[in-house]
Amino acid sequence: MIMKTKKTEDMNLVRRNSDWFVPSTMDKFFDRFFNESFDNVATTFNPRTDIAETEKAFEIEVAVPGFDKKDFNIDLNDGLLTISGERKFEKKQSEKNFYSIQTEYGTFKKSFQLPDNIQSDKIEATYENGILSLIIPKDETKKLASKISVK
Repeated sequence: MIMKTKKTEDMNLVRRNSDWFVPSTMDKFFDRFFNESFDNVATTFNPRTDIAETEKAFEIEVAVPGFDKKDFNIDLNDGLLTISGERKFEKKQSEKNFYSIQTEYGTFKKSFQLPDNIQSDKIEATYENGILSLIIPKDETKKLASKISVK
């Protein structure tokens, strides 16, 4: 199976303005660090993905905790399987002062070139316990390998 994935940028949580590290007081430094550094929460991220092959199917698992089923978009076009989704950062928790956010927010997009021996109409996708799972059954009638004799 040939796999193609789209690289995304790493999260950048700290604002990098030129005057950022020149605070007039230490209180102002900590206030700016803890209150303003989360304004730039990344807009893309790259979730962990496991890909396996069994005798009867290909299996893809994407670790995306905190999503809803409606947050995903899965397309198959000319053998290219594309999985994308979005999780928005909610700042409604005014009673909390965040000191660290390691949860990934924003959008992701992963693409995989599938082989010709799949049953595209039988692909199943489920989302449970933060894992998006896709089962891509193989078509037993289509063999990708064959023996070629030399004449």
